[in-house]
Parts: sequence; structure tokens; C-alpha cells
Amino acid sequence: MKFAALDEARDFLAVNPDIDMIELFILDANGVPRGKLLHREELLAVYESGRPLPSTILGLTLNGDDVENSGLVWDVGDIDCRAYPLAGSLVRLPWRQIPTAAVQVSMHPQEGMPASIADPRHLLIKVIDSLKAEGYHPVMACELEFYLLDAKRDGNGRPQPALDADGGRPRSTQVYGLRELEQIEPFLADLYAACKLQGIPARTAISEYAPGQVEITLEHGDALQAMDQAVRYKRLVKAVAHKHGMQATFMAKPFDHLAGTGMHMHVSIADAAGRNLFASEDPAGTPLLRQAVGGMLASLLESLLLFCPNANSYRRFQANSYAPLAPTWGVDNRTVSLRVPGGPANSRHIEHRICGADANPYLAAAAILAGVHRGLREQLDPGDPVQGNGYAQATELLPTDWLTSLIALEQSAWARDALGHEFLGVYLAVKRAEYRQFMAEVGEQDWRWYLTQA
Repeated sequence: MKFAALDEARDFLAVNPDIDMIELFILDANGVPRGKLLHREELLAVYESGRPLPSTILGLTLNGDDVENSGLVWDVGDIDCRAYPLAGSLVRLPWRQIPTAAVQVSMHPQEGMPASIADPRHLLIKVIDSLKAEGYHPVMACELEFYLLDAKRDGNGRPQPALDADGGRPRSTQVYGLRELEQIEPFLADLYAACKLQGIPARTAISEYAPGQVEITLEHGDALQAMDQAVRYKRLVKAVAHKHGMQATFMAKPFDHLAGTGMHMHVSIADAAGRNLFASEDPAGTPLLRQAVGGMLASLLESLLLFCPNANSYRRFQANSYAPLAPTWGVDNRTVSLRVPGGPANSRHIEHRICGADANPYLAAAAILAGVHRGLREQLDPGDPVQGNGYAQATELLPTDWLTSLIALEQSAWARDALGHEFLGVYLAVKRAEYRQFMAEVGEQDWRWYLTQA
């Protein structure tokens, strides 16, 4: 585990004399940033000796509730655990009224115990290190979709697409529409400027498959660095949208009649010299690529909770919706779960299309790479790629409910070995608690379905 050097903070403060406040944050298993707001004069001490955070901070539900069964509450007296800054994460937040910077921290492997066992970034590092030990260097990138919503709800209290620059509300699906991007140009300009300032390689913007839905791709690179960038990018998108009077959401399925939001993960394996081991003139890639596909397919059900972590995640799985429904793969085919895109031989890679945009990038990447490693070790054959409509040819479907995925991860011997029983113990305790809370809540759908008919 490498943390930032003290000189990084000193240099930053010297170049940014106006900075008054520092947001210190750590990402929990749900992908929620949690932390503290510090004063400028407190920053150097964080780099010198870390910052204490309660053990419970990495064992909370999505709603911020303690989970007693996580082992991070009363069993350890909610002990302080020390977190340290990550190199390169200290950046300005240009949208804040008070001059403010942010720094991302992670639990120290020893001083951060017991919370460090639940740190999602640690899990990804563990999986990456196991691949590197065998000469495999993972390269990844994210494509993240999101909706831009009006900060105000409609007359029925429901979310609605944000107003465009002309004061209208987008109603139609204009996939790849250029006017739609032009209408949000002020937002995009600030977003790209903030990405540049923070060193986040944001590239192509696309108007996606629903009114107000946008996708921006991030450049590929070292797997850990790519996921660090994805985590910070999601925070940045929400903050810039708020500055423009909008709400950005990465919720997997915010509208029942519109497209869901996904996080497509691109993965390849390089050697120590950086050469792509999937590179091939064959559109289906090398035998190593096929083995990686075979491993991801073999572990798909057991990993699904990490790709689709919430009850709402499963509403995204609908036929003919560009959301995958089955453990399938294909070449340049968007109706399958694992797609090998076209392009030059040296760009050959796998596009993993299963994750919802609500997934934690660290955990999703860890599960993907653990599946890749399984395929390489066991030399798994994925079978022939699907040609044509993968929806129509599916013989085995993914589960479309939260509980089935939770149980599959809970009962997986492979996951306990690949991801570690200590991490899974905390994560599954959190997800069990969320499941109970979700199922116990009575809401509008219950009243609409059962109030007068039961």
C-alpha cells in the first residue's frame, strides 16, 4: 500500500495559498464518500500521521446506518482506525464558494485495522497484486452513464429530466443527438474543465438512450488508477450538476419506462513491458482473451451482487434494452454481457456490460479481474461467441432479483477464496441489513397494488 508523501501536501499548499478547507473522504463498500471537513492547518498532520476515522465508517448501509453484524461496531468498541492520503488525490474543488480542496484517503493496512479489511480499494489492490505475481498487468477503463435531472420534482413529487438551455424539458430519446449535447454545453464545459484540473481523462460525450441521459468515457490505463479516476469522476459530475441547478444521478433505473444507467468496464491484460496480451488480428482476440472471458462467465452469478448491489439495480435487466440478461459473449455485439469490440489489433479488449452505474468501481473491478484470473489459471473455454440477437438465443438467464444474487455470493467458495472471507463477512452483513430494511418499508407501490384490492 503506497500513500502520499508529505511534500505533496506542502507543494499543494504553497501553490494554492487561498485554500481554506479540505474535504477528506474515503469510499465505503456502497461507493458512498464519507469523511470530514478539515481546516487548512490540519492537512500536513494527515500526511504525517494519518487521520483517525471510526471503524463503523466502512460498515454502514447505503442510508448511513450501523450494521451490528459487520463486526465493526460494538465488537471493537467503534475503535478509531487511521487512514492516510492517496498520492495524487489532493485537488481543488473549483465549484465551491469557499476555496476548498479534496483529498482521498484509504485505511492503513495495520494502523487502520479492523476497518481496513472492509476497505474496497484494498480488495482491488489484492486482486491486482495476485495477477501481477503471475506476470499479468490489468488495464481498465470506465464508461459511466448518468441522468441529469431537475433539482425540483414534478407535480407528483417524482424526478424529471432537467431543463435544457432553451428552457424546455427533453421528452424524446435522441440517442447520439448532437443538439442534446449542445443544450447542456455550459454543464459540459465546466465538467471537462474540472476533469482537466483534477487530472481525470474524460473523453467522448454521448447523448444516450433516454431524455437527459449522458455518457462520458474515461481513458484506459492502469486498473487501480482507472478506478481511482472513476470514483472521483462520479463525485465531480454530481457537484458540477449541482452548481448548474441540476441533480446528476447514477441510479441504475430511475424511470421504469426509460433506459437504465450502466457502467461498462473495459479490460485487457498487458505484460510487464506494457504489451497487450489480448492483441490479435483475429476479432475474437487471443486464446488468453478467450480464457479471460471464460473465467468472467464462470464467476458471473457469484459476482453479480458486486456488479448490481442494490434492489433497484435489477430493474435495469429488461429484454431489448441494451442491458445484458444472460451469461453470453460475442464479437462487436451489444446484445451480450461480454463484448469484444472491433478496432485495431493492438486495442483488442473485453467490454464488460453488466454493471449498473450504481456499482462501486473498486468492487466491480475486483470481481471482474478475479474472474479473469480464474479463467487464465483454469484455462476456461467460453464456447463460441454469440452471433446475432443474443437476447433471443439466451438459454440461461441472470437472476433479476437482489436476494438471489446475495445468496449466490454468500454461498460461493470461489468468492471467499478470491475476495477474502473477512471482506465478504462485512459486505454481506451490510447487504443483508439493507435487504431487510428495504423489504420492511411500506410505500406507494404497496398502496397502489394492495390497499383496496387485498
